[in-house]
Amino acid sequence: MTAPHRIVDTDHLPPPDPRRSPYTGYTRAHWEATADHLLTALVPYASPGLAQYRLPGPASYAGAWSDGLEGYARSFLLAAFRIAGAGGADTPGSTVVQALIERYATGLATGTDPRHPERWPPITDRGQPMVEAASIAIALHETRPWLWDRLPGPVRRRTAAWLGGFVGATANDSNWRLFQVITEEFLASIDAPHSRSEIDAGLARLDDWYRGGGWYTDGDGRKFDYYNAWALHLYPVLWARIAGPRADASLVAEHRARLRTFLDTHQYFFGADGAPVHQGRSLTYRYATTAPLWAGALTGATPLPPGRSRRLASGALKHFADHGAPDAGGLLSLGWYRPFRPVTQPYSGPASPYWASKAFLGLLLPADHPVWTATEEPGPVETADRHLALPAPGWLLHSTAADGIVRLVNHGSDRLPPPPAAPQDSPHYTRLGYSTATAPETPPDDEPPGPDNHIALLTPSGPSRRGRIHPLYAEGRRAASWHTPLVPEGEEHADRASRIATAGLVHGPWEVRVHHVQAPPGTSVREGGWAVACDTAPPTADTGPGWALARRHDGLTTALVGLFGWDGEDGPPRGTVARARDHNAYGRHSATPLLTLDRHPGGTRLLVTLVLLTADHDVCRDIDAVRSGARAGVTPDGSVEIRFPDGVVEHVRAGALTTSEDR
Repeated sequence: MTAPHRIVDTDHLPPPDPRRSPYTGYTRAHWEATADHLLTALVPYASPGLAQYRLPGPASYAGAWSDGLEGYARSFLLAAFRIAGAGGADTPGSTVVQALIERYATGLATGTDPRHPERWPPITDRGQPMVEAASIAIALHETRPWLWDRLPGPVRRRTAAWLGGFVGATANDSNWRLFQVITEEFLASIDAPHSRSEIDAGLARLDDWYRGGGWYTDGDGRKFDYYNAWALHLYPVLWARIAGPRADASLVAEHRARLRTFLDTHQYFFGADGAPVHQGRSLTYRYATTAPLWAGALTGATPLPPGRSRRLASGALKHFADHGAPDAGGLLSLGWYRPFRPVTQPYSGPASPYWASKAFLGLLLPADHPVWTATEEPGPVETADRHLALPAPGWLLHSTAADGIVRLVNHGSDRLPPPPAAPQDSPHYTRLGYSTATAPETPPDDEPPGPDNHIALLTPSGPSRRGRIHPLYAEGRRAASWHTPLVPEGEEHADRASRIATAGLVHGPWEVRVHHVQAPPGTSVREGGWAVACDTAPPTADTGPGWALARRHDGLTTALVGLFGWDGEDGPPRGTVARARDHNAYGRHSATPLLTLDRHPGGTRLLVTLVLLTADHDVCRDIDAVRSGARAGVTPDGSVEIRFPDGVVEHVRAGALTTSEDR
């Protein structure tokens, strides 16, 4: 699946190796060259004493002082993997590694000097320096023979004192608990003051969040996203490397078993073009999604063949390189491809994207390791159509080999704390679907939420939002949930009278959504398909009675077809296409097909919709066959019978969209 064209700079990369890497052309040399390119591009933004990196862009909520530390810490993590991967030595004619050692040793001496104007902010309760301290601790451990062991005694003591701010401090009750585990374990490794009880408590808290199937929630609630990959599985691996013989062997084995289970699933989150599924927060970390692939290879805790691990990881690195990340100046911007602030959070500073450094963990593996020497193997989405139910997060994955697109049907992750916390809506968590070829519409805060992959009640003051998701099941080709629509202020009466339960049933590039919509009489109901976007030109659109379609110039197509329940007094509603500009991470021009039921009759209305996202030209060019071939109806026992465009027939049980209380 191709993405919108962008001009990219790849002059720093060696020639591709199609023999060893027939899918990406990338080898270890490409990873090393990319690391060097990223690190070199940061030099102009270093402070005189090399303790801070002040990149262009607005400050995070932690402020510019903390952001400068972030630039040092996250780039030091990348430098550490590069240094350790080279054994602390340069190849003949090169001084790259030695220069990195000197550069980051100087910055460490400067930043930990409490009297220096470039000193680092202290580690305090729930402060951003906690995050950065963990990266520094990992980097110091991995480069210990070449950097830490050669530091002057006063610098080592100052560093231990700065990191020691973690002892007794309170971290956010999320993946931040692992920052404390990592930092204090490093302090233990250098015989500095630390708290073993705090380390043990952080590891025990991680166990509280395990939901099975390789999935952790990032803190209490249903907070499933890529933090499961680049934090909750990664840090236990790095902790064990620091702890060495101090680590509980049974705990290490359990972490590795869970990682192995997770990787058996995680491999399905990458499209044939290398793009990860676009879901969740901190997406500006981009190819950090590949970190657990390397962690599995590093520990032997992976079910994947080495050639497949490298193909998936290199595919993601190449995907972003091919689409302008890093940019022409060698910097990783706050965005997905181009700069795009809506994929960031208030904690995202200009150097925040450099958590992408975690993707370079594979450089710790020797050059003769099978993950570097084996011939690339195709990813699972390239060899056959797939579907995979993930009960823990409440997700359903389905992918198609013809176009290499992975789609995620979401009936479980809303990133909300448990009740009684107030429900909220986030486009990166509460949409019905996410994919490797699209991003959710993310308009500015003062505009209504985007209509894509969402079914909404239309009130006088705006569309309802999904809010808290209540999972019902995820099994086989089906997943379902219900929610109470969040309505704008002043419309609380609709909140009490409304509920929407939805089941998603997947087959090939199609999803059929079965909705039970409970709403007051006269309420309008609107459903949106996928949002397709690009930079070069607005997507084209086509509409008709009961259907709508939007198509990108390269053929990526989304369509929405009303199969049951959408007819009003005058027959099926004519579909529409909503257009937007600068609302989408995949491109400046976006379009979303829509269907609207003008007047809900009151009570519970059954609505059935066919949703399509495809770049398969055989499907795209015969959209009439898609519309005419799909059917839905209610059987005598109350089940919904669904006929997909290719003739496959499935059923959704009548009681499948009720809660235990309803039953």
